[in-house]
Amino acid sequence: MNNIFIVLLMIFCHIVDDYYLQGWLASAKQKKYWKENAPEKMYKYDYIWALIMHSFSWAFMIMLPIAYSLSFNVNIAFLIAFIINVTVHAITDDLKANKRKINLWIDQIIHLCQISITAIIFL
Repeated sequence: MNNIFIVLLMIFCHIVDDYYLQGWLASAKQKKYWKENAPEKMYKYDYIWALIMHSFSWAFMIMLPIAYSLSFNVNIAFLIAFIINVTVHAITDDLKANKRKINLWIDQIIHLCQISITAIIFL
């Protein structure tokens, strides 16, 4: 598969997962959602689980074209990159959705940088 097409596919998967597939997780990854809908103390940190689940889904989607290009013969480097992508995505989304330190522009630039770096490493 052509490397340019793989990068375009990674960006497409980013758009699909970050905009269309989030569903309830888009709300659940916000502290505000839990304060308004489940104010009990036991739910105080449930937003973190939603952040992690969305970030896992996103990292899986953007790395799927890379895995395909490797004939699904992934190694420890792939796993490490996956874990880093999950972590960076979760932190970035928390900065946008909860801490309100960054806006959508910065959020998306960070995600596109993640895609670029991942592509450079594996392609």
